[in-house]
Amino acid sequence: MKNNSGNAFDTKLFKRLLKYTTPYQKTFYFVVFAAIMLSVLAVLRPYLLRLTIDKGIIESDSESLIFYVSSMLVVLIFEVLFQFSFIFYANWLGQEVIRDIRVKLFKHMMNFKKQYFDNSSVGRLVTRAVSDIETIASIFSQGLFMIISDLLKMIVVLGFMFWQSWQLTLLVVTVLPFILYATRVFQKKMKIAFEEVRTQVSNLNSFVQEHLTGMKIVQIFNREQEEYRRFKDINRKHRQGWIKTVWYNAIFFPIAEMSTSITIGLIVWFGGLRVVESDALSLGIIVMFIELSQMLFRPLRQIADKFNSLQMGMVAANRVFNILDTDSKIENNGTLVSKKLSGHISFKDVRFSYIPEEEIIKGISFDVKPGETIAIVGATGAGKSTIINLLSRFYEIDSGQIEVDGKDLKTYELATLRTHIAVVLQDVFLFADTILNNITLNKEDVTEKQVIDAAKEIGVHDFISSLPNTYHYNVKERGVMLSSGQRQLIAFLRAYVTKPSILVLDEATSSVDSYSEQLIQDATEKLTKGRTSIVIAHRLATVKNADKIIVMDLGKIVETGTHSELLQREEGYYRNLYEAQFKHEEELN
Repeated sequence: MKNNSGNAFDTKLFKRLLKYTTPYQKTFYFVVFAAIMLSVLAVLRPYLLRLTIDKGIIESDSESLIFYVSSMLVVLIFEVLFQFSFIFYANWLGQEVIRDIRVKLFKHMMNFKKQYFDNSSVGRLVTRAVSDIETIASIFSQGLFMIISDLLKMIVVLGFMFWQSWQLTLLVVTVLPFILYATRVFQKKMKIAFEEVRTQVSNLNSFVQEHLTGMKIVQIFNREQEEYRRFKDINRKHRQGWIKTVWYNAIFFPIAEMSTSITIGLIVWFGGLRVVESDALSLGIIVMFIELSQMLFRPLRQIADKFNSLQMGMVAANRVFNILDTDSKIENNGTLVSKKLSGHISFKDVRFSYIPEEEIIKGISFDVKPGETIAIVGATGAGKSTIINLLSRFYEIDSGQIEVDGKDLKTYELATLRTHIAVVLQDVFLFADTILNNITLNKEDVTEKQVIDAAKEIGVHDFISSLPNTYHYNVKERGVMLSSGQRQLIAFLRAYVTKPSILVLDEATSSVDSYSEQLIQDATEKLTKGRTSIVIAHRLATVKNADKIIVMDLGKIVETGTHSELLQREEGYYRNLYEAQFKHEEELN
């Protein structure tokens, strides 16, 4: 989306935003109607005040005085009722709109490629989904309808003033162009200033989110002072962004107040002379024009203030729509839906690169038969984990073909494909929820009894039962209440209850205790039994028991075979790896 930060108002963006009010048209039109009624009622009070002075007070007519004062009271009651309806339903409409946008945004982000999240700051995305969308609500609650109401009020007031006295109205109008020009300049400057503010808010959120998550690393490496200095620098830029908006407000509003005071002075001077010299004007008209001029200039000042809210909302809307317009999702054009897969996997000359022309996977081919377990070994950066991502279609391959059960991966409906593939990653992520919900991921078709039975089958029931509240134990954010080994066991159970046709394991046991490691080993044997399994192996037992071992180096398959076959190759890559990494482990066992 084109960024029109120098323009005071982006019409296309505004029209797009208004489309979200379509389901609530009745409310929208009622709010507009309330705004019209408020503008009409606004001029009635000064007019009734004029009649009160001229007919009631100056002519000493008590009946007229009581009648006009009572009329003002009735008008005031109606004004209060319409003001309440206007404010309530304008805010209600804003909340409905941002609810719809937030749901749409979150759904859109859930379908993004993994690569998008690799390249995007989580803090910025959180800002877009939370604070930016809240700011959009101000377009309706404090911006759009308030401006419409104020503009209508100004038009009605100006027309009424001309009808009552064109001479006094011309005095007021002479000051109007000056304040309109000041308002226009103010709007443009505030648009640019709010762009800067939102950028700095995003930077601040991103920094805080990232460093709170990684606080352990900050403290381990004694980086508190350096990160504190960086935070102060970001916070200073955030402050400077807001100071600009304060500066523009500090200039504009005194100018607006001064213009109002000059206008009142002109009305009193000119109108007073006419009253004294010719009785062409009444005292009531002068008092009415003083109040009407206030009504004319006050909305103008409020429009500038409300335009701030509108500008911030438009800036936020632009940022949110930029994400909604981002086309970064895996194409889900597959139509094949299968209740069960045999698990036959084929990679045929597959090539892949995260960055164009920098291949990570360089034309690999291998075949996994149904029910077979293969282990993938190799140095860090060899491309092992990338194979997992490609099989689950988190990324699209550059060329070649991946087949499951003899059919191209892309022919499967995406949700169906991922339903049949369970992945246990090396870095286990748990939500701030109960163990049960972390296992079922709130699937209604998975009962607590099924989870308990599955836990008993793979040998983790005793561990969970030892925790307070057992399966309803809240593991807190990212599972901090559990050890790394315990989190790994929860991840195994999560995969097991889905009864996948294909299992992918990225094992990580280097940092777990011996008890957890034995449980993980037993769980691995249970999970891989009878189903196609791809294991990125970090333990000798898994490597030795695999039906086939694929050895990778720099994105290529350099060797394939069983454990015993590969050990027989003199100067073989696997044999060297075994002697460097696995042999000592085998001797210990």
